[in-house]
Amino acid sequence: MAKTFIGTGRRKSSIARVRMTSGKGKITINGRDVNEYLPFKTLVMDLKQPLEATKTANKFDIDVDVKGGGFSGQTGAIRLGITRALLQYDINTDPSSETSFRKILKQEGFITRDARVKERKKYGLKKARRAPQFSKR
Repeated sequence: MAKTFIGTGRRKSSIARVRMTSGKGKITINGRDVNEYLPFKTLVMDLKQPLEATKTANKFDIDVDVKGGGFSGQTGAIRLGITRALLQYDINTDPSSETSFRKILKQEGFITRDARVKERKKYGLKKARRAPQFSKR
């Protein structure tokens, strides 16, 4: 049986569980093909960046369960999940070597979780920082 590598990614209010097995490069999100699930080609490109950086685009089949947030947040969560699964796959390689996935992905900035989330609304304001319109008279 093929070994499965698992990675969890989060971005904004999205959470993605990524399962990576050896295969031909098929990506499935919530039971649907990646091109069918995501509405824009740029999001698909963004999602595949860690695979292209490590030259493993056609080496793994990826199955993703993602929930919460919108397409952009989900794409970011999936990308982080794929990165963490790749790190798990490459765990026995020395991190200081030039060919280690950790070094490649760290340079591209894929390992760091984007911690930016929506700021909460405050009372007396219309949004987080937007004050009601001021009227002099």
